[in-house]
Amino acid sequence: MPEVRWEPHQLRAAFARRLSELFGRDVPAYPTLLAATREVNLRVLGSQGARAERLGDLSRVGDERHGAIRVGTPRELSQVGRIFAAMGMYPVGFYDLREAATRAVPVVATAFRPLDPPELARGPFRVFTSMLVPGDRRFFTADLGRRLDHALADRTLFPPLLLDLADRAIAWHGLDPADAESFLALATDALRLSPEPVDRAWFTELSRVCAVAADIGAGRTTHLNHLTPRVLDIDELYAVMRGRGLEMIDTIQGPPHWAGPDLLLRQTSMRALAEHRPFREPDGTITHGTVRVRFGEVESRGIAATVRGRALYDELTAEVEETVADATRSAPVPAPERARLAAELWNRRVPASEAALAQHDLAYFTYTVEPDGRHPGGPPPLTLPDLLDQGWIRAEPIVYEDFLPRSAAGIFQSNLDTAGRRDAAAPGTELDAAWLAGALGRPLRDPHTLYDRLRRDSVARVAEQLGLPGRLLPVTVSPGDDAP
Repeated sequence: MPEVRWEPHQLRAAFARRLSELFGRDVPAYPTLLAATREVNLRVLGSQGARAERLGDLSRVGDERHGAIRVGTPRELSQVGRIFAAMGMYPVGFYDLREAATRAVPVVATAFRPLDPPELARGPFRVFTSMLVPGDRRFFTADLGRRLDHALADRTLFPPLLLDLADRAIAWHGLDPADAESFLALATDALRLSPEPVDRAWFTELSRVCAVAADIGAGRTTHLNHLTPRVLDIDELYAVMRGRGLEMIDTIQGPPHWAGPDLLLRQTSMRALAEHRPFREPDGTITHGTVRVRFGEVESRGIAATVRGRALYDELTAEVEETVADATRSAPVPAPERARLAAELWNRRVPASEAALAQHDLAYFTYTVEPDGRHPGGPPPLTLPDLLDQGWIRAEPIVYEDFLPRSAAGIFQSNLDTAGRRDAAAPGTELDAAWLAGALGRPLRDPHTLYDRLRRDSVARVAEQLGLPGRLLPVTVSPGDDAP
């Protein structure tokens, strides 16, 4: 066995840097987005001080990226899983964008990322990976689905050497320098937008279903759709980008800007740019057209919500949508008014402090014993709320490291030129997390399980340090607690 010098986190960091360089060369607005993000982050740090780094220091936030790619088959998704496992990234979460989108987005997805906080801290990189569902008859007729399956089965996205190197890195927990260079070069090249001509008639037919379907199924390669930086104030970033003349989508996806702490994930993006693409016409000639497949997205991360917190988020989101739908019957509701309605509802219904979010089991925190003895003395109380109130322990927020299906679908559909085609009367294809785990051939982690384990481990440490029985410090156990 050769000496291992490049560990998974080093491969991950190097891969993220190479993708950033690639995307910056190919998408001219991307360096502008990065520069604006850095400027906003520095301004927020200057005005808020340490409070700005409550959910991550500026060094990590500045390095943080999430990418997005699209594949067509379970085989391709499984191969993606092997490549990312070589970099210490594992599938977390099941996202069904077919149900979350109002327009036709016939994909399911997962996100590959590091699992524990130390790994996230030294290599904060995630890749949201979508997979087409040709068997879903709401989108694809039986004939189109068969032809699409055949086209997807007839292509190779990742060269055998890349997959062999990925398997070697998994087995050896890294690669020697020469193999690491080969692995990184091949992995980066696999996500480069191909210059090869696309069959015009096939692309057009798939586009009638959805532009995402055409992007996935019409070519013989995949590519990076976006590479998202993290910003500390997404509302300011949105205004800065519009002020620089860049066309943004009409809203910020996710929770509203409200009086309480940042929760979950807020995302927005520039409109996908019209990029030149060669097409092969039916007579064999090569012409040029434009496609919109890559865009600059930006995100702001908040505190991870518990199962109860997510249920409340979904409830409030649905309530806002119902209000907007009722109002739209008389006149369209502008995005700023929708944001105002959402913020007003959140300010009425959601506790506006970290302590209250923790006390009501709406957000995840870890707990540590206060070292300076700020408590009143005597024996410690037996519940987390009392320990917090009396100053025996402090709560640290757990950052949300995952995604929201409705927001992801919103970003997708905001960059589509047409609504596409979806037959609500046709039978859908039932897919779930267990199915996706089988397609991947590896465990699919549940996000709540990961966050809850961090919380419960911290509670156990607090109980031990204070000499309290852990059973007297109840913590809600989330679904999927027995997942690997």
